[in-house]
Amino acid sequence: MTNLIVERVERARRGQNQFVICRMKSGWLVIGDVQPLPGYCVLLADPVVESINALDRAQRTQYSLDVINIGDALLAVTDAYRVNYERLSNSEPALHTHIIPRYLTEPDEKRRHVAWLAYDWATARRFDPARDGPFVERMRLHLNSRPPA
Repeated sequence: MTNLIVERVERARRGQNQFVICRMKSGWLVIGDVQPLPGYCVLLADPVVESINALDRAQRTQYSLDVINIGDALLAVTDAYRVNYERLSNSEPALHTHIIPRYLTEPDEKRRHVAWLAYDWATARRFDPARDGPFVERMRLHLNSRPPA
């Protein structure tokens, strides 16, 4: 299997993925290449598998706990009021979860809809290490200070 998720995980393992926030027990937390909403992240499963159904019960549990812990961290380090979780794997057939903070400051017509439809991802602000670095560091500190799940 070769796709964007496989490539990103391999680069993370080599320390060459600029989007890595931190290593989670079940994979790699990365900041989104684009930031239609500040703090948009993705958990990439490692080992790479096609879907959550390919994991055993313990791996599924750990992956799900990691997703939830990332959401908790987003709520703690941003002013998000809610977090959306999306596990699609249609265009990139490998397990990954989009973790999208939602804000009360979003216009009502956008906030009430799925972020994929409400925002123009093609023209969204690109990840910028200088601008997004403080967020990445806050996430690292928060996730690394939590007791293991």
